[in-house]
Amino acid sequence: MINKVEICGVNTSKLPVLKNEEMRRLFTLLQSGQLEARETLIQGNLRLVLSVIQRFSNRGEYVDDLFQVGCIGLIKAIDNFDLSQNVRFSTYAVPMVIGEIRRYLRDNNAVRVSRSLRDIAYKALQVREKMVSDNSAEPTVAQIAQQLEVPREEVVFALDAIQEPVSLFEPIYNDGGDPILVMDQISDDKNTDELWLEEITIKEAMKKLNEREKHIVSLRFFHGKTQMEVAEEIGISQAQVSRLEKAALKQLKKYI
Repeated sequence: MINKVEICGVNTSKLPVLKNEEMRRLFTLLQSGQLEARETLIQGNLRLVLSVIQRFSNRGEYVDDLFQVGCIGLIKAIDNFDLSQNVRFSTYAVPMVIGEIRRYLRDNNAVRVSRSLRDIAYKALQVREKMVSDNSAEPTVAQIAQQLEVPREEVVFALDAIQEPVSLFEPIYNDGGDPILVMDQISDDKNTDELWLEEITIKEAMKKLNEREKHIVSLRFFHGKTQMEVAEEIGISQAQVSRLEKAALKQLKKYI
């Protein structure tokens, strides 16, 4: 659906594209107070939003929702763009659109994070960006925690909490053939061929027991009951349960 023609009622195949000279002219008009130029700038940069949301196509979110959120980022970029800076508008706008979409995804994440944790995480990210800008070096978590005056563990926990979940079907490598997904790299110790064969073997061996022995083995080893509990349930002594259990296990060993 990411390539569908109409998004939020907008025919994306007919979106206009503004040249750089026209963009500068419109920004000059906007900054002189002509609000009609703002609408033209928005319409002329919707393709930019469309290209950005392609990056988030595997998140399972509705394209229309991402497009609307991306448009908010675009409008913020238009309202804050400074013509005096020697930078293309797209270079300035793309990070703002991406940031707006990421905030939306974090706030609407299925994994709920408390407001206080999110606040610490966002403040930590702001401090990190400032320290990188001032020192041209990546700060340590301890330095960020010291700047925020909070324990280091809280910063680590907060930053971990706002990380976006990764889909098990996220491709992590593709050499032109079938991609390797995250789930391909995760082992499941409870679902190995050895355990599967062992389960079949046990089921076949259980068929060799009589009904009372099957019942005792099932209660003891599949339902986790004690010999005393089994004795009370089937109406015999604990000594009898012990004797029948030993006989059943000896019989099972012959077939396993």
